[in-house]
Order: sequence, then C-alpha cells, then structure tokens
Amino acid sequence: MAAETRRDAEFAAFTAGAAGRLLHTATLLTGDPAQAERLLTATLARTYADWLRMRAEDPYDQARAELIRRFAYRPWWRRPRGGVLDRLTPQERLVVTMRYFEGVAEEQTAAQLGLAAERVRAIAARATATLRSRPPAGPGPAPRTVAEARDRQGGDRGAPGGRSSTGGPGGAHRAAHGVAR
Repeated sequence: MAAETRRDAEFAAFTAGAAGRLLHTATLLTGDPAQAERLLTATLARTYADWLRMRAEDPYDQARAELIRRFAYRPWWRRPRGGVLDRLTPQERLVVTMRYFEGVAEEQTAAQLGLAAERVRAIAARATATLRSRPPAGPGPAPRTVAEARDRQGGDRGAPGGRSSTGGPGGAHRAAHGVAR
C-alpha cells in the first residue's frame, strides 16, 4: 500500500512537470490536438504501469520512447495531418521532432527508430529542406482585389521595394488626375 501511494505521488509529480512537453511533442507528431491527447494518454498509462520497474531509468526518456513507439507503429491509415510539420512524412516528423525539438542525439534517434545514423542525418536534411522551401502554390481563395493579386505575384517589380503606390506605369498620371483604372 505504501509503495502504491509513493508511486502515485511520484507519478503525479512527473506528469505535472513533463506532460506539457510530452503533449507538445505529440502534437508535433500527429498534427491534431485531439489525436495528440489520445497518444499522450496512452503513453502516460503505459508509463504509470511500468513506473515501479524503471527505478534507475529516467522516466521522461521512457515516456518519450513510448510516445515515439506508439506513433511510429500505428496503422498506416492514421497518417498525421495538419500542424506546423504538415508537409513532412511521418518518419520525417519523428526525426525532426526528436532531433530538433527534443534534442536527442543523432545516434540515439537512430537506435530508437531502428535506422542507421547516416539515414537519420539524410532524413533530417531532407525534412529541413522541405520546411525551408516555400509551400507549394495550391488552390487558395482567389484574390479579392488587384492589389492582393499583385502582392501574391511579388508586387510591381519596377518600383522600389517591389510595390508602387500609384499602381504601375502611368499610375502617377492617373493618381494625380483622379483617373480610376
């Protein structure tokens, strides 16, 4: 009874300190707050069940490893959608989250995911390039004004700063005389 009470108190203190960061990690991975909460709940349930056996181990590392396992080995039809890492594959999400958000060393990331360190490095480089590149121009709302369309295309190239307050060639004349386009 005393061991269970101590475990409950230790686990409550652990979740108070680590649950926020674990939830953020889960949200980065899944891209959906509701899925992230479900993933975190399952992870914390498993961590609680294993609590007494992990005396010498870091509970945060164990919980993070469980979170990563649960994300990595879920069914293919539950692919992540949305979030800041939306353009990345699930494997790229794992590597980016572990390496850059969690700060896990390349070798440890490779060991946990069952990959070679060179593969982790390549995945991280590819994911970083994807995140740094411009998002693909997809179907979006049509521009409502000429100025909005010009802004989307990069503005008036002949004007300093990429824009012209007068609306392009001949705009100064039209603006001075109140002539509309």
